[in-house]
Amino acid sequence: SILRPLLGVVFQAFYHPAIVNKEYIPQNGRAVIAGNHKHALDPILVDVSTSRVVHTLAKKELHDGCFGGFFRAIGTIPVDLHADHNREALHSAVDFLNQDCLINVSPEAKRNYTKEILLPFKYGAVVMAKRTNSMIVPYAITGEYKFWSRDLKITFGKPLDITDLSIEDANETLYQTVKGLILAARE
Repeated sequence: SILRPLLGVVFQAFYHPAIVNKEYIPQNGRAVIAGNHKHALDPILVDVSTSRVVHTLAKKELHDGCFGGFFRAIGTIPVDLHADHNREALHSAVDFLNQDCLINVSPEAKRNYTKEILLPFKYGAVVMAKRTNSMIVPYAITGEYKFWSRDLKITFGKPLDITDLSIEDANETLYQTVKGLILAARE
């Protein structure tokens, strides 16, 4: 919360991102914010879209490196990308959600370097949301992270209520929603 105002000004000045429908991020209460992952700076773009603190799931290696203290201080949640299950990360995210916090997660689990619109989604985002009765705010990041970019954009979609859906159906709904946001933003 201390760095956000400065980071937001610098990020806005450098990249000029368009932030569309940020009003879909709740001003209070819990929510899972979930979308595509195209660049290492995606979590910052999500952070500058709201005045609230956002806890982002980030690869464990960032917490183990020389900047580990920084990542822990800003409230990121370490995720082991090589593990089949990340119970500790899931428990941490659920704990934050139960404290009415925001969690940012990329269901793709890694950056998409392919020509596919999206990588297959893992189930973490919908499991967190179901366990805590949280809405999911989908988002799509399009454009490029270039100095004074003219096309970098994050578009938030209407919150998804997955309460009555199975995990599989909820994950497919989230996937199709994010894919639709990406395609619409590219038009």
